[in-house]
Amino acid sequence: MSIATALAFLSAAFGAVLALGTALRARRSVSRWSFVAGMLVLAAGSVLHGLSARVIQPDVMLRWQLWKFLTISLLPGIWLLFSLTYARGKSRDFLSRWSFPLISAFLLPPFFAIGFRSSLIESLQRAGSEYHWIFRLGWAGIALQILVLAGSVLVLMNLERTYRAAAGTMRWRIKFMLLAVGVLFVVRAYTSSQALLFHGFDLAMDDIDSGALLAASLLAIRAFFRAGYFDIEVYPSQSVLQSSLTVSLAGIYLLIVGLFAKVVTYLGGDAAFPLKAFGVLISLVVLAALIQSDRVRLHVRRFVSRNFQRPLYDYRTVWRKFTEGTASRVEQTDLCRSLVSLISDMFQSLSVTIWIVDEKKEALIPAASTSVTETNGCDPEKQKSDAAAVISHFERHPDPIDFDSGKEPWAIALRRWHPLIFPNGGNRVCIPLISRGEVLGLITLGDRVGGATFSQQGFDVLKCVGDHAAACLRNVQLSQRLLQAKEFEAFQTMATFFVHDLKNAASTLNLMLQNLPVHFDDPAFREDAWRGISKTVAHINNLIGRLSALRHELKTQPVESDLSDVVAQALDRLNGTSGTVIGKDLQRLPKTFLDREQMQNVVTNLVLNAIDAVSGAGTVQVTTSQDSGWAVLTVADTGCGMSPEFLSRSLFRPFQTTKKSGLGIGMFQSKMIVEAHGGRITATSEPSKGTVFRVFLPVQNANQ
Repeated sequence: MSIATALAFLSAAFGAVLALGTALRARRSVSRWSFVAGMLVLAAGSVLHGLSARVIQPDVMLRWQLWKFLTISLLPGIWLLFSLTYARGKSRDFLSRWSFPLISAFLLPPFFAIGFRSSLIESLQRAGSEYHWIFRLGWAGIALQILVLAGSVLVLMNLERTYRAAAGTMRWRIKFMLLAVGVLFVVRAYTSSQALLFHGFDLAMDDIDSGALLAASLLAIRAFFRAGYFDIEVYPSQSVLQSSLTVSLAGIYLLIVGLFAKVVTYLGGDAAFPLKAFGVLISLVVLAALIQSDRVRLHVRRFVSRNFQRPLYDYRTVWRKFTEGTASRVEQTDLCRSLVSLISDMFQSLSVTIWIVDEKKEALIPAASTSVTETNGCDPEKQKSDAAAVISHFERHPDPIDFDSGKEPWAIALRRWHPLIFPNGGNRVCIPLISRGEVLGLITLGDRVGGATFSQQGFDVLKCVGDHAAACLRNVQLSQRLLQAKEFEAFQTMATFFVHDLKNAASTLNLMLQNLPVHFDDPAFREDAWRGISKTVAHINNLIGRLSALRHELKTQPVESDLSDVVAQALDRLNGTSGTVIGKDLQRLPKTFLDREQMQNVVTNLVLNAIDAVSGAGTVQVTTSQDSGWAVLTVADTGCGMSPEFLSRSLFRPFQTTKKSGLGIGMFQSKMIVEAHGGRITATSEPSKGTVFRVFLPVQNANQ
């Protein structure tokens, strides 16, 4: 067996094993399956190359190469899909914007490979030994190579955008996977450009593709040892070609190789030309790697600072970036994501997290991070005592501080919330976000490139950054409150007219009901009128009640009750209203003071929402229990679920709903009722898997 054959089969084996290992991972996604399909196609192509490496019959060689062209035609579509979905939040938006290029990448290459199979290879001949073949491409083969080259550039461009949008630990986690796929398509771009340049290719070129597959498989296996490398979500810009290093380097490479080819042709040929072209490609790839390296950029910055007497921080550049990066952010989530990216880049810190103080000033919630997802932070219920100590400390000491060496409870809590990813990442630092003496949140930094420590100059800059971020955060929060106040004002104005008109309609229908006995002898009229009027009156009165509830302060009339009895009565009212089976597990609970009618409205709203979510194809389970002095009502369904964004930002706000015919009032009103009883309501949900609502009511509650 020759070296070329062994390399082909070895790379195919590694690619197939890697695909199998990825397919067996617990969590499935579009990016995982496209990666599996892409590696299997590459492995199949490498096997075909291995089978053709020792062939001496022209017809057999031609057959193997035509099959190999078919595998090549599948690569652009599969890997472009991978590059658009891997490690990307809101990947559906990118798929929608790239729908035409993606469909073209899936259809056009196979169209040429299958539809014009006889025009892929024009001729083949031996060169030197009996196993050394040279192929001349036909017009369909040239078209296929153009599509593969274009697809390679698009894949590399999207991988670059993902890499540049990631920051800190998120970039560290996905680096080897992006590098693996990048190696594949840098080499694929080189071999395709050489085939186009010479209108043909040497069988030895396939050895380079096999070597690239082996190297990429080893890099991808290395990526397996970095936890979460497939589950990271970053948010690249929606711009297509703006500031793309891939496009620039591809253009430079093709220009240089084209000029070299002209010179070689003019001077009479150069047998080493493909090797020299490959050297140009490798030089450009190394240059791109150096430009994107955090460590190289850190050393360059230090060199300039030491040798040209320049401060480590260019304040004009710093504040220009901060102003540009935060001025247009009107949502708290967008502002926090922009801040962590800016701070991570400025201080070369791989782990940056912004914590926001919740509305009750009892917990610190992670709003954005380069090292953990927003849903992976500390449990607010478990961190209340720690959060109080942290907030209290920074109310007294509003300056940035190194919390690695402290032994106080607040320092221990911060170290637990912000664990080190790298053992040599230097000390961790906390910046308080304080506005008018109030702690709005914190920024924690750690895992600096090279383990660098902060100087006094660095702490001064951190203080300025914290003040600027706190001012931006305060402005966004005040803007959101103003917007909500305007929504209330507009709705109150609308409700005044709406309720008035609906009352008139209800009065008219009631008169019709009173006059119904006049036509009582007509059975058809009696049946139709009775059914229509009753439904309309019930609907209008229910709508009036829901709208009117928002125009007045909520008042409760609590009486000593068992929560399970209240829930049972509410469920009895709903019995038979839908085809959904409602499971019940109601325990006897200690007495508590409840407004029975209001609390039944809460139960009804939660159960009806659950029934709507399952749409007759799932289950709804209602349970009651006792937990540490709380009576707990749980309503769980296996329905459509809610997105994390809607859950965190819109669920309990008025006029926000996922229903086409809903007003967005029910959950807001339910929250008001529960809080009026001294309780709280929580929700957890996952799209396509279901939602769980929990209502906590204090057992000892004599609120009159």
